Amino acid sequence: MANILVVDDEHGIRELLSEILNDEGHTVELAENAAQARAARLRERPDLVLLDIWMPDTDGVTLLKEWSSTGALTMPVIMMSGHATIDTAVEATKIGALAFLEKPVTLQKLLKAVEQGLARGAVRKPAPTMQHSAMQAESVTLVTATLPEPAETGPQAHQDFGLDKPLREARDEFEKAYFEYHLAKENGSMTRVAEKTGLERTHLYRKLKQLGVDLSRGKRNNV
Repeated sequence: MANILVVDDEHGIRELLSEILNDEGHTVELAENAAQARAARLRERPDLVLLDIWMPDTDGVTLLKEWSSTGALTMPVIMMSGHATIDTAVEATKIGALAFLEKPVTLQKLLKAVEQGLARGAVRKPAPTMQHSAMQAESVTLVTATLPEPAETGPQAHQDFGLDKPLREARDEFEKAYFEYHLAKENGSMTRVAEKTGLERTHLYRKLKQLGVDLSRGKRNNV
């Protein structure tokens, strides 16, 4: 899985992108301005950067130029904006940006752009050594061997609910158990749960938070 840096001055967007990318198995670093992005770039060596164009201190295009001119643009960068013009998008691409996403960013476009960006970045990376590959395989085997059986830990398909409660309270209790059951069944994959339940993924995130569902349960370990 990849290490992705998300740079955006809007807290809600940072949190939403972080949740989606974490659910896909990636490690996510967050920055709300150019200064934090520079520090994270040096500290984390991200495999991919999602960079907002309009920020209060230094805009994303200026930061992209800075990285390009100093030789720091060693990773794919995807620009994001809800107000940028076509000229701005073209300029960012000429500087070295891999792609441009218009806000509000749709789930499909985000995941496709990230997949393409990571594939582009992987071409530039050397193949892992045999020793590193063996360590990775050992780690994966260990994790697989210690996973609990779904039948022992997951919620049961049939549950009892108290019908003497107020309708709203009873409904919330049922919906929470319903989503927890599907999360456990799909090993924490929000993508598959969204498909199973027929909800758009961003709406699903909001619904789970509203119900107080523990989103950390069943999530894949980052390698």
